Amino acid sequence: AGFSTALSQTPSISSISSEGREDLQVNQLETQIWIKPGIQKTDVDFSEILNAIQEIAKDVNIFFDELEGVNSPSKDDDSLLHHGNLTSTSDDASRLEVVGEEVTDKNKTNGLYFRDGKCRIDYILVYRKSNPQTEKREVFERNIRAEGLQMEKESSLTNSDIIFVKLHAPWEVLGKYAELMNVRMPFRRKIYYLHRRYKFMNRIEKQISRFRGWLPRKPMKLDKETLPDLEENDCYTAPFSQQRIHHFIIHNKDTFFNNATRSRIVHHILQRVKYEEGKNKIGLNRLLSNGSYEAAFPLHEGSYRSKNSIKTHGAENHRHLLYECWASWGVWYKYQPLDLVRRYFGEKIGLYFAWLGWYTGMLFPAAFIGLFVFLYGVTTLNHCQVSKEVCQATDIIMCPICDKYCPFMRLSDSCIYAKVTHLFDNGATVFFAVFMAVWATVFLEFWKRRRAVIAYDWDLIDWEEEEEEIRPQFEAKYSKKERMNPISGKPEPYQAFADKCSRLIVSASGIFFMICVVIAAVFGIVIYRVVTVSTFAAFKWALIRNNSQVATTGTAVCINFCIIMLLNVLYEKVALFLTNLEQPRTESEWENSFTLKMFLFQFVNLNSSTFYIAFFLGRFTGHPGAYLRLINRWRLEECHPSGCLIDLCMQMGIIMVLKQTWNNFMELGYPLIQNWWTRRKLRQEYGPQGKTSFPQWEKDYNLQPMNAYGLFDEYLEMILQFGFTTIFVAAFPLAPLLALLNNIIEIRLDAYKFVTQWRRPLASRAKDIGIWYGILEGIGILSVITNAFVIAVTSDFIPRLVYAYKYGPCAGQGEAGQKCMVGYVNASLSVFLVSDFENRSEPTSNGSEFSGSPLKYCRYRDYRDPPHSPVPYGYTLQFWHVLAARLAFIIVFEHLVFCIKHLISYLIPDLPKDLRDRMRREKYLIQEMMYEAELERLQKERKERKKNGKSYHNEWP
Repeated sequence: AGFSTALSQTPSISSISSEGREDLQVNQLETQIWIKPGIQKTDVDFSEILNAIQEIAKDVNIFFDELEGVNSPSKDDDSLLHHGNLTSTSDDASRLEVVGEEVTDKNKTNGLYFRDGKCRIDYILVYRKSNPQTEKREVFERNIRAEGLQMEKESSLTNSDIIFVKLHAPWEVLGKYAELMNVRMPFRRKIYYLHRRYKFMNRIEKQISRFRGWLPRKPMKLDKETLPDLEENDCYTAPFSQQRIHHFIIHNKDTFFNNATRSRIVHHILQRVKYEEGKNKIGLNRLLSNGSYEAAFPLHEGSYRSKNSIKTHGAENHRHLLYECWASWGVWYKYQPLDLVRRYFGEKIGLYFAWLGWYTGMLFPAAFIGLFVFLYGVTTLNHCQVSKEVCQATDIIMCPICDKYCPFMRLSDSCIYAKVTHLFDNGATVFFAVFMAVWATVFLEFWKRRRAVIAYDWDLIDWEEEEEEIRPQFEAKYSKKERMNPISGKPEPYQAFADKCSRLIVSASGIFFMICVVIAAVFGIVIYRVVTVSTFAAFKWALIRNNSQVATTGTAVCINFCIIMLLNVLYEKVALFLTNLEQPRTESEWENSFTLKMFLFQFVNLNSSTFYIAFFLGRFTGHPGAYLRLINRWRLEECHPSGCLIDLCMQMGIIMVLKQTWNNFMELGYPLIQNWWTRRKLRQEYGPQGKTSFPQWEKDYNLQPMNAYGLFDEYLEMILQFGFTTIFVAAFPLAPLLALLNNIIEIRLDAYKFVTQWRRPLASRAKDIGIWYGILEGIGILSVITNAFVIAVTSDFIPRLVYAYKYGPCAGQGEAGQKCMVGYVNASLSVFLVSDFENRSEPTSNGSEFSGSPLKYCRYRDYRDPPHSPVPYGYTLQFWHVLAARLAFIIVFEHLVFCIKHLISYLIPDLPKDLRDRMRREKYLIQEMMYEAELERLQKERKERKKNGKSYHNEWP
């Protein structure tokens, strides 16, 4: 494809000998090539460019400084980040030696190199001298040296019992294992093509670009001058091969493989080194599990802070750059430098932050529409006929909401609650529920497209996971039974089908039992609500007595939150036990099984009480005089006179805010406190300047290790939030806004945690977010069903609609405005004869404080006949009309939304068209490059044979 930067420095085409052009059979490709911003477009003969590049790039050890300018720094060298350490060119050897000596002296003191200042530390192992596993370590370390890794040991400055083992992989070892691991490395720079455009289109583009010049600069974009030019994204890549090493862009062998890749290669070696005689006595993980080594981690690239400003002196290292441009709270509004995150932490962590950023960006329209629905409720509050009638209903007396101690109350006393309910339950709620169901589908479909682009840019399209190693626990359990692996052809432990089924049945039974525990906890909350509402109704304080139902709901939600957090701790232990009981074969199978259990437990735990309030509260209470009771003792709780939606809003708002606050504290506060305590002990022992003089491995060892389950907690938190945002969004339109505000903080909080509070995790590869995508799709389907039921059952949308079209002043006219809702409140309330109360539910007061005489009748929310009708308290015809309308709405809503979701899924392709074209173009160009390289090799062989006097007939070419 050619080198984009080489084109500007290549000698003129006419100066190149025409011999090569005559021998090579290359198709002539005429096109416009966009070389780089600031360089003019040029019509170039593509075959001549290939010939020129091949003439220039003959030498394996050539430095491409000649192509990019005499004094340009190497692109993949970490010293590019510090302007004081630029790589010298071959034209000035003396200056190179001086700079090399300065760099070596600096490397000796920064804690990132061996004592000689030349060998970079790729991995750290930590053990204690007092540990009895000495023989295993000695064998392991001897085999490490046999693999070619260099080793150096250092005692801890704070504890002489702690020993640090520093490992370095030389070039030969890196090259050997990079080829075995199929590590893709850059070998040709990309050339970007633009289609020929008409003059009219060019004029329009010029006018648009001139107009854009008048607009202010986009504040969310990162300053490109601050970020290093990551070469991998500007080059075609191929699996590294030592035989074809001359095809790869190698400026400096020490920095050709970046630090994350070097650590990954060393970890790959350590996982395959034996520590004892035996078939399964192999690998670093087993040594960590049996306590031979205390910790193993790659080093951070120095300090994340600097005395000098990054704008004037540049970044000291990639960690400092990530802190300033990503983890700092001052850049909360800017896009994430995902390429740099991927380079430093690996593709798996990079994909998490890419998904989190995409989810946060997609929350903007959802939050805006949700805020619009809320503001629509605010603006139409004074015009709402239902809330007006509630506030003016001073003559309507409602029946008590609990036994004995709850008094009669005027309907107008619930005026505030009626207005608050209107803020969330108004004419725009149905539209918002449909929008959110479609939004969830659009979010997932466009994430697939975004993931495809990321996978292409990060060379993950053709990457396949290696054959995973069997878990040590699985080997130990089933080592007696073996069978041949169909892929590797080697014998491996085998788990019988009957044993596997029996373990799965036991695990499923454990899951069912824990779900029953959740239901029991919800049952306890229900009993608390039933008992406390009577207690608060007889409370001494008038504020609590007059708002007994709200006080009951608020305290019940807080207690429910505490139970949720306590059960989460129990669930983690149970999920761990059940997963280990299943004996998964590989680590990925173990991770998927554990993830599914933990999500199921926490989802049920978090949403069970919400489901109760949404679909069961006040639905099966009976009616005055014939209340349904729990264990024939406690009367079931009723909804507020203004409806049950206010209870659901309180439940969602309190749980969402409290859980997000708690999660953020535990994610950042806990590591901060632990690291602060460690620093405090070091200051007491070594003085204020003690920690600054520690080497980097000592500083990193004092940081907190990454969570044992990797990114599980981060994903789980966001997936549960996604469920809260979509499942009951019809009852709480502000949920997307709260999620957006939390995620803006979450991105920087997680970034700060990864950069400053945690040891550097091992860079690992991944193509997608794994099992979490299927969970997101399941939540999207569930959200359609729940929102349909919330609108039809929990809210008053359907009863109002039925009244407007069938029973109101506009009945039969096809209208449903506010004027058609006159009389709705009176029509939705039934009449009860006070003398029909049961003895145990008869209130202590007779209601004489309202009219001066004992009350004869009171009202309650239901569609029932009056007491003097032929069938007292039987259901009216309006009840059956409302019920039929609710069922019809659920069916129509679900089918309509599911059709829209499937239509959107069908219309949005998983792969963007421009990306598909780029992939095809790249495949074609790579084939051309390989063809040209092979022709060049054959041509050289032909010339050598001619020189040696050997010739053959019918040669090709």
